Amino acid sequence: MGKASHQPAGLTLPRGKLPALRVVPMPADSNQNGDIFGGWIMAQVDIAGGIVAGRMARGRVATVSVNSFLFKTPVQIGDVLSLYADVERIGNTSITVKVEVFAERGREEAKVVKVTEAVLTYVAIDLTGKPRAVPRGR
Repeated sequence: MGKASHQPAGLTLPRGKLPALRVVPMPADSNQNGDIFGGWIMAQVDIAGGIVAGRMARGRVATVSVNSFLFKTPVQIGDVLSLYADVERIGNTSITVKVEVFAERGREEAKVVKVTEAVLTYVAIDLTGKPRAVPRGR
């Protein structure tokens, strides 16, 4: 997970946007050093991206690729994570989603830290698991 990066002063959660997912990591989600497992964070990112992709696809989706994944700073036990997911691209059967993860940490001197960002691609699937077209229009 590397060295913690410095965040701009006054970093806050994105205004006017609702997170796709909010979650609090617990001690069982941490490694021997007390940092949250990267794999646990990856699972939460996949869930958040899948929620947004599923809404866009109006049905089932499956993850087909993790295009990029950057851990900016370790996640700590008790951080309140807010995962924001935005559609970047819609193909015939695929949906590419960018997920940004922010941690609210500390009680008395609370601060917000951007901890992770990722881009994933999902494919819309039918009940048999075969790719299907992403519906156009709302």
